[in-house]
Amino acid sequence: MAVAADEGMAIVTRGLRKTYRTVRGTRVAVQGLDLDVPAGGVHGFLGPNGSGKTTTIRMLLGLSPADSGTMHIFGTPVPQHLPEVVDRVGAIVESPKFFPTFSAQRNLELLAEAIGTPRERVGEVLEEVGLGARAKDTFRSFSLGMKQRLAIAATLLKSPDLLIFDEPTNGLDPAGISEIRHTMRRLADEGRTVLVSSHILSEVEQIADTVSIIGRGRVLAQGSVAALIGAGGETVEVGVRHPGAAVRILRDAGFAAEWLARPQGADAAAALDAAAHHASEDADTGLLTVTGAQPAEISRTLGERGLWVERLVPSRRGLEQIFLELTQGEGLPVPHPDYPDGHGIPPAPGARDTTTGEQQGGAR
Repeated sequence: MAVAADEGMAIVTRGLRKTYRTVRGTRVAVQGLDLDVPAGGVHGFLGPNGSGKTTTIRMLLGLSPADSGTMHIFGTPVPQHLPEVVDRVGAIVESPKFFPTFSAQRNLELLAEAIGTPRERVGEVLEEVGLGARAKDTFRSFSLGMKQRLAIAATLLKSPDLLIFDEPTNGLDPAGISEIRHTMRRLADEGRTVLVSSHILSEVEQIADTVSIIGRGRVLAQGSVAALIGAGGETVEVGVRHPGAAVRILRDAGFAAEWLARPQGADAAAALDAAAHHASEDADTGLLTVTGAQPAEISRTLGERGLWVERLVPSRRGLEQIFLELTQGEGLPVPHPDYPDGHGIPPAPGARDTTTGEQQGGAR
């Protein structure tokens, strides 16, 4: 049951909505989500914990019903026709569950038998994730990164076209993160579609071809990584005397210029205006950021007005900076001190699925 509009897309959602009942009332986890994941390559599904990523994935996999909206995987409407497409999908949504005293090979053999996959496939997938030499070792002897790679191997038993990984690098050390990152990139290079959800934007930026950035359960931006990063132009850090006057000159020339060391407090705007219009009172060297202009243009524009740059450093905007720009004024939850990564928020206490009544731990 293919849908013409979904041609070339691995996942499409329209108007997806999901709410939970909590002791404080109803909480909207996903609201009007329009998600497009192209077939092939790595797609980063990005946003802070609490933005609705895991809730969306659970709905796609038929683990939690949507309140409203539509979902398609490879043009097939789900969850209505999920059995028709489920063999093309492999997913890791929660911590992998394996028998700790069994070897990696034995764990996968049992899983292969359960899903009707030939045993020969076990050795192939272990080699594919770089665990062939550790096939006889017990699961409990594995590092966290190896356990995660074994979970990926389990998803590959059916040779799926779409792989969905929910926060696959959580809790891993830098070496483990690097291993998982390279594994996902390799899987995509083999022709598969890899959807990876994460709140660590800089990490996903290294491997993603396309991304969707969400906040409070709705898409804020999506498209190719190159297009999103390049949309605002190159950012240049400029060191110059009379920074207030420099900001005014550059803005008059049509460039987006900001004073990097902005004054704080209620009089911040007034202080900036005063500095911009009274260059004689603005004698100290300051730092600016300028977007949408080449370094040579900046230097020439200021030089023509008698201001000579002392520092000129171009830099590329990253996904994290783009996300922060997109979410200004969105009212996203502030980071909770109990979460050391600085992105998390505590799950809503006693949150329940409004459709099933099942208690949840909070959307991610």
